[in-house]
Parts: sequence; C-alpha cells; structure tokens
Amino acid sequence: MRYYFPVSTYDAIVPAGGTIDPDFAALVGTDQKALIQFGGKTILDGVLGALRNSGIVRTIVVVGSSDVQAKAAAYGAIGIEQGESGPDNIFKGLDRLKESHPDLDKAVIVTCDLPFLTGDIVRRYVELCPTDVDICVPIIDEPDFHAAYPGTSSTFVKTREGKYTIGGMFLMNARHMPQIRSAIEKVFEKRKSKLGMAKLIGPTFILKFLTKTLTIRDLENKIQSMLGCTGKAVKGAPVELAFDIDYRDDYEYASKHLEKLA
Repeated sequence: MRYYFPVSTYDAIVPAGGTIDPDFAALVGTDQKALIQFGGKTILDGVLGALRNSGIVRTIVVVGSSDVQAKAAAYGAIGIEQGESGPDNIFKGLDRLKESHPDLDKAVIVTCDLPFLTGDIVRRYVELCPTDVDICVPIIDEPDFHAAYPGTSSTFVKTREGKYTIGGMFLMNARHMPQIRSAIEKVFEKRKSKLGMAKLIGPTFILKFLTKTLTIRDLENKIQSMLGCTGKAVKGAPVELAFDIDYRDDYEYASKHLEKLA
C-alpha cells in the first residue's frame, strides 16, 4: 500500500539567483529573473505569496542577491546570499533550514520563475506526492500543457505512455540530500554537454529514448541509478508548474495570460 502526504507543514527553499540575457533584461528593467514584474508584482512576490497562502509552509529560505533577499523579508522569509551554482544554492538553503529546524525531514524546492503559481497549486502538488521516496518530480503531459497554454512551446520527452515535461517544484528527503550532493552536482555540471550527459545517462537509456520505448518507470529508475536515491515521477501534477520564464517570449505570453485572468 502506498501512503501519501497528509496536509501538514513543510519547509521551502527558493533558489532565486538566476539571470536573463541583456536584451530581455533591457525590456523588463532587471537582469534578475526573480525580480521580473507582472502587473506591479515580481515573480518572486507571486511565488512567496503562493507558499504563504498554501497554509502548509512553515519556513521559507530564499537564496539570491541582496535585492532578492530584501524582497523575501517582506514575506517573513529568510534571505541568504547565493552561491556559485544551482546545486550550491539549494544546499545553502538546506543548511540554513537545518539551523532553524535540526529535525528537518522533507523540503519543498520551488523555482523562482513560476508566474502562475498559487497556494492551491502548492497544496495540490504536495498532496500528490508519496511518502516512500526521496525525490518527487512533477511531470505534466503535452496535451494538458497545450490546452492550458495554447501557442507556447516547451521541451517534452516522449515515453511509451505519452510526452511529458518537468515542473518546477520538487519534494525531497532533506535527511538524504547531503548524501547525494556530489551526484546532483555532477548532473548539473554535465547538463549542457550532450556528450557528457550521454555518458552519464548510459547507452541503454538513450536507445530506449531513440526507439520510443522509454517508460516513466525507466525515468524513475534512472533517477535512482544516477543519484543513488529513490524517485517518483508525479503524474497529474498541476500544469502551472511547467510554465516558467526563461525568455522574452515566455514573458510576453505570461503577461497577456495574466491580463486575461485578472
């Protein structure tokens, strides 16, 4: 029998050190992704407001610049200086959480660039996550994503069950995370090298991908073999977790979409 998280209290890490390209920055008035504004609010305002409004988040640590930390303080979040990489920011956040809560068990990691995040979405995703794995990763299928955001593009991986993309909220076993840090850093280091990732992933996985026989179970097994921990691809996760702001096109689409929702 599989058990799922009850509505309870969790702690959150928001890595918010990402920057955008100069042309995009000139349009939005900042080079910091977390501080891009929509309707007078930054994306970070939306993310932190959603975590607070979820009613299930206790302590929030935001990792970023001094400007980002100042914004975090308005939501009662703890701001700390960013590190040298994405994984470094996550683990700096984890270390700070443990200072406040030495018995920390589960941590929610939320990217800072989700413009459609709400408190209800945070709750819905957490409630979908099983308790018996170390890492829960939200996956959203292509038809659902395009139904919600027609005319947009995203990267989808084809599996035997369908095409999926990954969302930007993860539930992790905080006690196990330090043991898998080196593995996470290795994946991050190789992420932009096709040859490096191919060596890391392995020929069997690549063959299944190319022959369209890859399954979600294969993805979960790969998480376990690469990181040395158990993982769950959470199907049915809210589509809003998969829309993030990386480029000018994303920003312009999100601006128009939020106007419709207002």
